[in-house]
Amino acid sequence: MEERLQKLLSAAGVCSRRTAEGYIAAGRVTVNGFTASLGQRADLERDEIRIDGRRLLSKAALVYLMLNKPRGYVTTLSDEKGRHTAADLVKDCGVRVYPVGRLDLNSEGLLLMTNDGELAQRMTHPSHEVSKTYHVSVSGAVEGAAERLSALRDLEGEVIRPAQVSVLRGSEETAELSVTIHEGKNRQVRRMCAACGLTVRRLRRVREHTLELGTLPIGAWRYLTKKEIDELKQL
Repeated sequence: MEERLQKLLSAAGVCSRRTAEGYIAAGRVTVNGFTASLGQRADLERDEIRIDGRRLLSKAALVYLMLNKPRGYVTTLSDEKGRHTAADLVKDCGVRVYPVGRLDLNSEGLLLMTNDGELAQRMTHPSHEVSKTYHVSVSGAVEGAAERLSALRDLEGEVIRPAQVSVLRGSEETAELSVTIHEGKNRQVRRMCAACGLTVRRLRRVREHTLELGTLPIGAWRYLTKKEIDELKQL
């Protein structure tokens, strides 16, 4: 069914109708390869609609992407305090997607985002024990830090599963650790480090289940490959 372009853009979660009108007026929207005009109508099932070169997808299309979240961004779609959000960085993907799990404001790295609610639920449900690996730069009591973190079983009265911890590099005063956990308690890695006398200088998620961050630049995103999606759906 044909509808006005600004309505289609808004319905797909790209932007508001008013903002969509601005995009169209600025020549950023095309329909079947031709620059769109204000008031133009199109059918999302029939026509190829693009904004800034990225194809607009219908709400029914399932989208899976990986974001390398920078520090200073909250893992939400909006923020009442006016802070930058992860959604700001992926708003040009063509459809509204939601973060799977969370990374706190000062953490960075791999963040899976999708509109597949079923997969998101499986990825975050404790019964699946989805592994997450972080590279953590710390200072403080670094000698024996990996052993202390690996042995930690109680976190402020909460029972936690054993973490796999190794030293990537270190000196007398600082170290970079690889920490793999199998649950998603709030700020878990930071709290574990604090319990072991360590101050976190940088925390970056580099792997989640079968997904690896790789060389994706900070602040950039990419669609998952079919192989990556299939592996996630085997959960």
